[in-house]
Amino acid sequence: MHFALLDYLVMGGYVILMFAVAVIARKRGQEDLEDFFTGGKNLPWWLIGISMVATTFAADTPLAVTGIVASEGIAGNWIWWNFMFSGLFTVFLYAKLWKRADVITDVEFIELRYGGKPASILRGFRAIYLAFPINCIILGWVTVGMAKILTVVTGADQWMIIFALYFLIGIYIAISGLWGVVVTDFIQFIIAMTGSIMLAWLAVDHVGGLNEMNAKLIAEFGPDPWVLDFNPFTNPEILLSTALVWVGMMWWASWYPGSEPGGGGYIAQRMFSAKDEKNAVGGTLLFNVMHFAIRPWPWILVALVSLIVYPNLADKETGYPLLMLDLLPAGLLGLLAIAFLSAFVSTVSTHLNWGASYVVNDFYKRYFKPPNRFENKAEAEKHYVWISRIATLLIMALAILVSYFFDTVKGGWEAILSIGAGTGLVFMLRWFWWRINAWSEITAMITAAIGSFLAPEIGYDDFASKMIFTTIFSTISWIAVTLMTSPEKDETLQKFFDQVQPGGPGWKEFTKDGKPVEPIWPAVIKVALAAVSIISFLYGMGQLFFGSAVWGLLLMIIATGILIYIVKELTKEKGDMSIEA
Repeated sequence: MHFALLDYLVMGGYVILMFAVAVIARKRGQEDLEDFFTGGKNLPWWLIGISMVATTFAADTPLAVTGIVASEGIAGNWIWWNFMFSGLFTVFLYAKLWKRADVITDVEFIELRYGGKPASILRGFRAIYLAFPINCIILGWVTVGMAKILTVVTGADQWMIIFALYFLIGIYIAISGLWGVVVTDFIQFIIAMTGSIMLAWLAVDHVGGLNEMNAKLIAEFGPDPWVLDFNPFTNPEILLSTALVWVGMMWWASWYPGSEPGGGGYIAQRMFSAKDEKNAVGGTLLFNVMHFAIRPWPWILVALVSLIVYPNLADKETGYPLLMLDLLPAGLLGLLAIAFLSAFVSTVSTHLNWGASYVVNDFYKRYFKPPNRFENKAEAEKHYVWISRIATLLIMALAILVSYFFDTVKGGWEAILSIGAGTGLVFMLRWFWWRINAWSEITAMITAAIGSFLAPEIGYDDFASKMIFTTIFSTISWIAVTLMTSPEKDETLQKFFDQVQPGGPGWKEFTKDGKPVEPIWPAVIKVALAAVSIISFLYGMGQLFFGSAVWGLLLMIIATGILIYIVKELTKEKGDMSIEA
């Protein structure tokens, strides 16, 4: 099926809407970096939460899930589900601390937490490292996912279309800044989620409904099909070592965009943009519930149907767009194409804006042209916003180039995970242990990269063993360097403590009465309860689709009850979580 006139009209309407938001954002005013990169730090919880989840809903994600289900079953999704644990720690432990830090980027935080030349070097290096190689790798696999969709759906030269899309998105972000990003994220998420649910419904109906789909999967994979297994520890297609790494290690050991241990990246950027601590916490909780509990099942259902309809596909990831092409009538095909385009735009726009924030705020402004070189603050901020637009377009160009080097989405995921293995723990503990210094982070980053490249050379070829080796190598290295180097100066540590007010016993000597500002155990308990809620949602929906409806409903009720309790506890805290923007 080819696009009909109605499909083109739907897509054209979306493009017009996107640029209308950009014009409104431009008229709204972007006088300084704080407004361009954090939306004036006055956004409500619901808007930043939906923006976070929209950013993680890229065009690559449904394709990656389809490939995972084809090779490792539903349980294979624990490669990313495990990050719910780091995400929930961010909600209850780190979100309010990030808001108190009052910075524009998580890299700027480095010179709040550490001092001296090592902190200065670390800030500059990490800014460029995240803005270009890491950010472009992420955009690379996102682009591969979109390219596959375009190849299947249009049959056109996908890279010409990708180039045009990047050009439009780059211009859009250069005009709109973060405010435009989060507003279009909200619209894009509704479109993308609606399209995903519609396709899942039509796909299941195409094979005769859920019961018939189950019967066909049993006929294809046997009486107890591993493809429907939710538990990674019992799935025969997943090694025990891999399951242990997914569930027991990755969420705290590896840096991964959107699920950084301790928060960070564009998730931290959204928390900075919240109007207060309570909205930062509420938005991050909304993100984790939507991201892990609500959104995956439409993708999984389509993936399972694709295994039935296209059992001999060489590239299993393309099963998703093929079902789009085969099942959707005119108008709906255009709407779902817009859903994927929305997802792609949402992710790319965030990464371009996020990467530019590092280039300008943490490199150009910090080292090349600081504010004292301008006659006044207004002139300086106007110049920095202009440079931010240029940086956005530069990152866009490099991202297109990097995209040519990726073949699969999952390969990009694993590359990022292995490069960052072992760094996660230092990012979590730096908030709660005064002894960690700038050399700790520098060592963790360097040894993680070395370990990821060294592991295959000494026989650790598979993903699990590579992760274990790199994490152990990196963790031992940064802890040793921490203990062998001098701690940060007392003045630096006291300033950080006074501003951020971290809890726990790690800062005891910096408090006036020798007691922590607040205990961390209540937050840890909330993390455990929220994890039970999300897992109950996931497994409960699986039971509704493939198992016992009674068990499914019971698990959903338990999950909802826990979530209501957590929200009530959060609303008791100080702050304004109204729905007004």
